[in-house]
Amino acid sequence: MFRLDHIGIVVAALEPAVELYCRLLGYPPERVEYHDVPSEGVRVAMFKGNTRLELLEPTDPDGALARFLQKRGGGFHHFCFGAPAPLEDKLAALREQGFQLLDEAPRRGAEGKVFFVHPKSAGGILTEFVEDRDGS
Repeated sequence: MFRLDHIGIVVAALEPAVELYCRLLGYPPERVEYHDVPSEGVRVAMFKGNTRLELLEPTDPDGALARFLQKRGGGFHHFCFGAPAPLEDKLAALREQGFQLLDEAPRRGAEGKVFFVHPKSAGGILTEFVEDRDGS
């Protein structure tokens, strides 16, 4: 069984994108959660529903998200799936199956431990796994 945790979307500027998605989804702005992840060079706005939407604004002009934005413009960036704790077990299982991973060990994301699978070994889609917060 898998659980889609969120969909990541890169945006050029967080505030106008939050306003746009609030209007589009009928979502109250006061329920949007903001996170800064300096180690990843990103500011995040999280819309929480039955599937969560993560808007990502690059803060590091030399970082991977800034390069993504320059090359492709804003838009879909990644899927994120929940995985049971400990997340290291999922990472090790995927490594043993031959997946190309972007991380040797889980790292800190906006809302917990995460790791990424390279698009080359995941059907062309950057895929993130996050450790389930509720133990599911």
